[in-house]
Amino acid sequence: MTDLSSLTATELAPLLESKQLSPVEITQSIIERINTIDPSVNAYITTLHELALLQAQHAETEIMNGLYKGPLHGIPIGIKDNYYTKGIRTTVGSKILADFIPDETATAVEKLLAAGGIMLGKLNMHEFGGGLTNTNPVYGNSRNPWDTNYSPGGSSGGSGAALAAGLATLATGTDTFGSIRVPASMCGVYGLKPTYGLVSTKGVAPLAWSLDHAGPMARSVSDIAIMLNTMAGYDPKDPGSIKAPIPNYTENLHKGIKGLTIGIPTYYLEGLDPAVEALFKNAMKSFELLGAEIKQINIPELTMSTFASYIITIGEASTYHYEWLQTVPDDYADDVRIFFNTGVITNTPQYVRSQQVRRVLVEGLKKAFEDVDVIAGPTIPITTPAFKENWVEQNLEITRRCMPFTSPPNLTGTPSLSVPIGRCSAGLPVGMQLIGQHFSEKQLLQVGSEWEKTNPLNTTLYSV
Repeated sequence: MTDLSSLTATELAPLLESKQLSPVEITQSIIERINTIDPSVNAYITTLHELALLQAQHAETEIMNGLYKGPLHGIPIGIKDNYYTKGIRTTVGSKILADFIPDETATAVEKLLAAGGIMLGKLNMHEFGGGLTNTNPVYGNSRNPWDTNYSPGGSSGGSGAALAAGLATLATGTDTFGSIRVPASMCGVYGLKPTYGLVSTKGVAPLAWSLDHAGPMARSVSDIAIMLNTMAGYDPKDPGSIKAPIPNYTENLHKGIKGLTIGIPTYYLEGLDPAVEALFKNAMKSFELLGAEIKQINIPELTMSTFASYIITIGEASTYHYEWLQTVPDDYADDVRIFFNTGVITNTPQYVRSQQVRRVLVEGLKKAFEDVDVIAGPTIPITTPAFKENWVEQNLEITRRCMPFTSPPNLTGTPSLSVPIGRCSAGLPVGMQLIGQHFSEKQLLQVGSEWEKTNPLNTTLYSV
């Protein structure tokens, strides 16, 4: 019998709808796997086995009575621990909020549960979203299921690890300067940072308000589309939410990419680890074979993105954390405290200038999209790192290396989908991001779906 924990939501949904499978069977299967495997992966901070089984039983009753709600009905989902869940501990990966019990549930979680999703638990994360490795001295490091000596990426590291290890069918993530796409890349899964304002961040603990995005993570592009169909939409309770038509994101998944032009900014070809460079070049050749035109382009404005992203992130984060940084500084992990404290010493002119840079970046990308349909580049320039003893310095260095690659879509609010493109010689996954114009998620998923058919994780460069 097929291991139920390895199946995607797209594969499970028709089995649930036709009553060949029960939500209880699926949930029990994944809970058993969590009990067996999570002690070595540490994807969860809080498991909710009893609640999950109650929700699964309720979903089963509904489906048996002909009340099937759609492709999320009865599907187990892991929730990143910065999404508020009413009556359930939400730590945001921090000692400071170790006992925090919200009195509300994040809008995105409410939507997923209303669609019949089963909440398995709250997933581990880099403290307050302030890093890209998921080292966590309070709740323990999440570890990469491909090799537990390696990082799963962050800050949504528990989400990436849970998906790669079969400890959740779907997962939520957040992304301020790469926190969905980095773990998606390092764990060999799919992660979408949507257009800013497309998915509500109401009830999501902030890192930097004007850069924060909530989005889906999964083991297939079609699963991302299914989640986005539910998560997207205007929320009057979220001041950043945008009123926009919501298409059916699954519609064009089998349309192919013949005739599309994919632009490769020269900016994304610099400073790459050899394995990342080789796998990305391979991917571009594959895109040509699939019928796309590849065009190298120059977007000089991208060089300003690191400065702007860094100043805005630490400026807004230090504002949110100002009181705690004064009163309980030792309760922060060392790397996060250093990161946030730098925001205390930045000044208003730097912040305003950084916000002005965002408009310049938006215009630069807008101009680029006059000639191309989609922009592609490595998700991050480095291969997945092993955990090191000097983890504070390592985390700051990894942020320095990766932020130039991941931050442009956050600054511009454009959507970016991370997809696997193969594995390096150590066997760890490597990812590529597809960037589109605002509200072009449907097209990005179309491209990603065609790419997924190449079975990218079977591509391994043992010579690099």
